[in-house]
Amino acid sequence: MFRACIRPDLDLRILEERHAETVFALIQQDRAYLRQWLPWVDATETPADTLAFIRSALEKFAASSAVTAGIWHRDEFAGVVGTHEILRLTRRVELGYWIGESFQGRGLVTDACRAMITHLFEDRDLNRVEIHCSVSNLKSAAVARRLGFELEGTLRDSTLAGNRLHDAYVFGMLKKDWHA
Repeated sequence: MFRACIRPDLDLRILEERHAETVFALIQQDRAYLRQWLPWVDATETPADTLAFIRSALEKFAASSAVTAGIWHRDEFAGVVGTHEILRLTRRVELGYWIGESFQGRGLVTDACRAMITHLFEDRDLNRVEIHCSVSNLKSAAVARRLGFELEGTLRDSTLAGNRLHDAYVFGMLKKDWHA
């Protein structure tokens, strides 16, 4: 299984079925905060919904078509970093992430994304990683910028969150620029 120790207090672990209750508990705790940016929050109504997501993520991981990992801070579940479907023909993928509100401001998402991006470029041999986020989600955009991603454009009314459409930034990083 996928596991990466990022720093002494932080690691990434592939989500497993046994994590469903833990993941759901954080979603439930921070539901109002998360729904501002994430369209799936309101459809995640029970631990069974989270279990179904984890099972799907495990199937995609086994098929090498996506990677989804939990972010663990001091052995406490803090959030998720993962990919959408990997596009093999063009060797690109979109990266997504979320974190519980109480875990913000510690560099956890930035460090988790850095580790995942390195994995995608080095171990999965991808050429391009994208991050899409609402233009109003300043913290998510800040992660992309801290990681050195280039703002490549804005997609109008392209992302749904909080029951309304938002413009979204598209940030891109190429493998050749990752360690430059």
